[in-house]
Amino acid sequence: MTDHDHPSGRRAACRRRRIAALVAAGVLLPLPALTGCSDEARETSVATSQDIARAPRGELKDGGTLRWAVDAMPGTLNAFQSDADTTTTRIAGAVLPSMFTIDESGRPQRNADYLDAADISTRDPKQVVTYKINPKARWSNGTAITAADFIAQWTALRGKDNAFWTARNAGYDRIGKVEQGADAHEVKVAFARPYADWRSLFTPLYPRSVMGSADAFNDGAREQLTVGAGPFLVQKRDAKERRVVLVRNPKWWGDRAKLKKIVMVSLPGDKRAAALADGSVDVAAVDRVAAKRVASARRAASEKSGEGNAGPQGDGTRAGARSDAKKAAAENDVLRGYTIRKALEPAYTQLALNGSSGPLADDRVRRAVARAIDRQALADTVLKPLDLPSRPLGSHLLMAEQYGYQDHSDALGDQDNAAATALLADAGWKSDAADRQQAGEKAGAPAPGARRADGDEDGLDPSDDRYGDESGEDGPDGADDGDADDRNPARSGHGAPPARGGQEEGVRPAAAEAPLSFTGAVGSEVQQAALLRQSASFYKEAAAREKDEADGDTESAAYVRYQQYRRRAAQTLGAAELIETGQAPNLPGSGGHPGALRAAAERPADAAAAPQPAGHKEAKVAAVKKNGRPLTLRFVLPDGTGSAQLRTVGRQIATMLGKIGIQTSIQRVSDASYFQDHIASGDYDLALYSWPGTAYPATDARPIYAKPQPAPDGSLTVEQNYTRVGTDRIDQLFEQASSELDEGASRTLVAQADARIWAAAGSIPLYQRPELVATKKTLANIGAFGFATPRFQDIGYQM
Repeated sequence: MTDHDHPSGRRAACRRRRIAALVAAGVLLPLPALTGCSDEARETSVATSQDIARAPRGELKDGGTLRWAVDAMPGTLNAFQSDADTTTTRIAGAVLPSMFTIDESGRPQRNADYLDAADISTRDPKQVVTYKINPKARWSNGTAITAADFIAQWTALRGKDNAFWTARNAGYDRIGKVEQGADAHEVKVAFARPYADWRSLFTPLYPRSVMGSADAFNDGAREQLTVGAGPFLVQKRDAKERRVVLVRNPKWWGDRAKLKKIVMVSLPGDKRAAALADGSVDVAAVDRVAAKRVASARRAASEKSGEGNAGPQGDGTRAGARSDAKKAAAENDVLRGYTIRKALEPAYTQLALNGSSGPLADDRVRRAVARAIDRQALADTVLKPLDLPSRPLGSHLLMAEQYGYQDHSDALGDQDNAAATALLADAGWKSDAADRQQAGEKAGAPAPGARRADGDEDGLDPSDDRYGDESGEDGPDGADDGDADDRNPARSGHGAPPARGGQEEGVRPAAAEAPLSFTGAVGSEVQQAALLRQSASFYKEAAAREKDEADGDTESAAYVRYQQYRRRAAQTLGAAELIETGQAPNLPGSGGHPGALRAAAERPADAAAAPQPAGHKEAKVAAVKKNGRPLTLRFVLPDGTGSAQLRTVGRQIATMLGKIGIQTSIQRVSDASYFQDHIASGDYDLALYSWPGTAYPATDARPIYAKPQPAPDGSLTVEQNYTRVGTDRIDQLFEQASSELDEGASRTLVAQADARIWAAAGSIPLYQRPELVATKKTLANIGAFGFATPRFQDIGYQM
């Protein structure tokens, strides 16, 4: 049995729920960046923590329907069951009580709609929290919210009765007793063990009709939630139409909801661009392609009104850009009614290093990998195109804009290849110059069977836009230009090289024995190569124009022209390089030409130090070895079209590791199997995935970094620590932080835990993910919420 979670009891249920929620939220797959957007598209705030088009309630219309795209139909309406997901959480936030909400800085705030007060009333000998319920608060059936509801929820979630199929009981298991205080609107919660994150409890709060019995808990709120106490109520869950309809709660005692109705529409990510184009949704979290379509519609409008000046040729190109001009114009008219809200999402992408076995079981090797990573460069790749702060994240436990955030990455150290090389050497992994050239292998090339560590697996430089992107596998933007795929060996770059003079399209020609700069080639060949390069640049410019015009529509004429121009650019550039490297037919120094042997014989032994042709790349660092075996790490990445940015980041990391002699073997797997079959089961060396931020790190982050423990059946219980790296001291610090009632002291303990997590080098935070949300321009108080809990009653349409 592999070292995955021990499949028993509440831990397994908790794990299933957390995985389901993360997958449903897309948290495990970083969103692609909005590259290529024009200035016209950057109309929104660049606030790092939230972008929701704030507006006073008095400026909003009364009424209207909001169609809100969600990832999937809710698996259940009970947020404490294992198949609850992000849609469950969103619905619960609109229809059920929340004792505390989260503000944009990630701090819990008392919700005055439900609580007049909530404080620790006693610390010794036991912690006691006293809640004073707002007397106006009542369920939609007219029953007051009282201590009985708190007692029923604690009884169901405390973990003492297995008849309740609960997914989590964190915090509730520390409570010793819940009872009514001075009256039915006062609740006293006495803790058997101190609990710092007590504000996380009783949110959401379900009525005792749901929590009062195991049957009601297990089945009563799965399909319908007949009783609520929020600004909205669940009217119906329509499985056929794949939507959940929320309506105003007529018995709501707080600020009346501005919207009359909210319709949660199940809409997969790849369908949202089309839904925006036909105006069938009002709000949707989107990826780069959909966001770019919104930006392009605005650009088309400005060009049509005379703001653009593309000239006659550009006008002709635009006129034929789409096979159906009327349809394109109609789509653009609709898309101009949207705007893109953007902020830093409270979630971060990490490089995970599996420390359970192999070379990464040695903490020196893990630290070497971490010290080789230029996290700033990776953050720039993802965040700079969005005009969001492109700074690497310095904490595992708090987000950059969160209250109490501190950068603890110095516990590991900054990027330093010399230090990384020294760590490898100390662990026994050293380079041997004599091994740099194996029989039939160029100096610096990866070992046979290993993929190139400095770029794509097929040997192409991922930063070189001259090649790749022809397959269209990763969508029209082609962020992933040529990853090797075990299911398509032809793309792995290990096939036989093409015959000289007939190189494979899009593949950089190998250097001849005597490149042009050493063959004494006459000026005509140099001039010819220069003209070919100039032509290639023209083709590239034309391709870029057509790609922008296609705007993600792979069926358009513009996209066909884009592909043609890219091929021509690659062919022309390849021809130029054949001349420059001495491989073109009938050139001095080319294969078969009489001058070739003479030029090779006359080339001095130290010619490698001589000036090199333009575009020449330095020889790769020799692979480090131990006992004659190179250090090769298997880097597992998902292969879905929505994961193109992830693979781009992965290739950059592979390049960085290649500079210290670590080879990477990139394995692309299906999105469906990526997490469960590889991350959770430990079938990887390196991987990229994300974790969400939390207002309660002492509670919520503990299982992510808990030291794995042996289970009775011999397997390893890892909870959510999929790197399998942990220490007893980290566990102790989390336990102390969750029990410390002094908030400042608890934050200090969390900070100490974070520093030790950095030092263990199992998880390397890279950057916070961008959050992109398309909303109708007329909507207010909705968009990229960041940490903040949506205030559903304030969402509405501007007058």
